[in-house]
Amino acid sequence: MTAEPLLSVTGLTKRFADKHSLADRLRRREPAVLTALDGVDISVAPGETLGVVGESGSGKSTLARCIVRLHEPDAGSVIFDGKDMLAANGAELRALCRDLQMVYQDPYSSLNPRLRIGAAVAEPARVHGLIDKGEEEEYAAELLERVGIGREGLRRFPHEFSGGQRQRIAIARSLSVKPKLLIADEAVSALDVSIQAQLLALLEEIRRDLGLTMIFIAHQLAVISRLADRVAIMYLGRVVETGATADVFANPRHPYTKALLEAHPEIDGSRVRKPAVRSDTPTAFSISSGCRFHTRCPLAEEICSRVDPPEVEVASSRGGHRSACHVMTRTAATQPAGFTDEPS
Repeated sequence: MTAEPLLSVTGLTKRFADKHSLADRLRRREPAVLTALDGVDISVAPGETLGVVGESGSGKSTLARCIVRLHEPDAGSVIFDGKDMLAANGAELRALCRDLQMVYQDPYSSLNPRLRIGAAVAEPARVHGLIDKGEEEEYAAELLERVGIGREGLRRFPHEFSGGQRQRIAIARSLSVKPKLLIADEAVSALDVSIQAQLLALLEEIRRDLGLTMIFIAHQLAVISRLADRVAIMYLGRVVETGATADVFANPRHPYTKALLEAHPEIDGSRVRKPAVRSDTPTAFSISSGCRFHTRCPLAEEICSRVDPPEVEVASSRGGHRSACHVMTRTAATQPAGFTDEPS
């Protein structure tokens, strides 16, 4: 990893006010506040793929949307390619957004259903002045062929393609402006397993050939283990563990990461381990004091309900492994009580 990251996110915070009904206004009740992100720190080196994992509601998609300025963060900083993403506007912001592209879970949301595929793929490059008038069709054809869609698709509409094909088209559209960083937000989660494998192979090929930097957001651990160099585990708006993917998956140092891995079935179906977590799950509207995982954690101690644990470095083969847990980071050399690798 280089000393200077391509993307550095520090202290990113985002809160949303709940809908305020007429009855709430008449009773002068303050709207409930959802804490989607609460002081998130991540960094991505050039050419690296960072996987972001967590349950629904952990803040993964909000993080991506704040980075690309689809949501305006309440606090924190986003430094992309040495520039302050949150302070940029006008031409500078457009240039940064050209270099930072996003692929969404549902390509219907990013592909205009009334626009033919060739025009949709070439449009971003034309808007940013990367191609001249008359070059659109050939430029789009080359991009479509790169993602496995033939030239015959140029004059077809999005509804004429399958879900996997539409996602390939969305990737081609994102690549049309030659970005430095590609954020894939649950880009394969809605697809069949066989189609997922094909798209992952395509993304690996694109990353290798173009030297792309990627942030890959998913809830499927198998997807992250295949694609990501490093992983960040999110829980209720916080990053609770980061490190090289192989280190984190082989030796998780946070109870939530351990629970995620134990809930993941073996590929051959031979066993499914039941995670040893309690069901007292807080929400982003009611985050408790101290460690936000302590109400579910089988290792929780008295300090966990009072003091929010800092993220600290733990021993690992590759370095850079950090975890925010009072108990499991007390000593990285001892297997804590309360977990077992044996089938339940």
